[in-house]
Amino acid sequence: MSSSHIEFTSSIHLILMTFALLLQTVFGASPLYHFCSNSRNFTSSDPYESNLRKLLSVLNYKTPPQGFALGSLGKYQYQTHGLALCRGDVNASECKTCVNEASNEIHKRCPYNEGAIIWYDNCLLKYMNKYFFGQIDNENKFYMLNVKNVSNINPQVFNQQTRDLLSRLSKEASGNPKMYAVGEVEIMGDQSKKIKLYGLAQCTRDLSRTNCFKCLEGAIDGLPRCCDGKEGGRVVGGSCNVRYEIYPFVH
Repeated sequence: MSSSHIEFTSSIHLILMTFALLLQTVFGASPLYHFCSNSRNFTSSDPYESNLRKLLSVLNYKTPPQGFALGSLGKYQYQTHGLALCRGDVNASECKTCVNEASNEIHKRCPYNEGAIIWYDNCLLKYMNKYFFGQIDNENKFYMLNVKNVSNINPQVFNQQTRDLLSRLSKEASGNPKMYAVGEVEIMGDQSKKIKLYGLAQCTRDLSRTNCFKCLEGAIDGLPRCCDGKEGGRVVGGSCNVRYEIYPFVH
């Protein structure tokens, strides 16, 4: 890989969701996670910075109406490529707020990195100095989980029902224009107690249908290493994400 390309760390990070919703309620929305590129930086006088600022402005403007936008600006080594995606159920106002916050925050956290990605509950923002549209991002990935173990049901049964639900949603998401799907299923637990399971699957819309499904299935395959028998979990990546909970978490 030449020096003009960006390499994100390939190490996988694990985040516990302890009190996450409470903290967001008290302090406002905060990023779930972010990565800064580690291969090359730019300076404040570099044309790349000007192109990046313009690109972020374009994404701030173009994303809210449809919930997704991508773009490229500049030439040669100063070219930058970026995209923004809002969660499928988020309205235009919430989307605009999230993308704007993501633009400001990523500049603070990765001020001179030629590539970065940041995730919030409601959106993600990503830019790089190499063309990445249409490619599955398998390197930028992290996990989130609910620290509570499932109760009143066999964990193996719960895990299989979770996989079945998310696999169904992956097919739905990869087959519609928004590349987003949510759903729920009722599981019969011990002593005839019913548990309702909610799920979500979403891809960035630069992916083909085939790559979207492939990305989501890869994310589902990653659930056992983080979330085996847990009440909730997410696998969050640069191209797609899946999530399940035993409570409603979308609008």
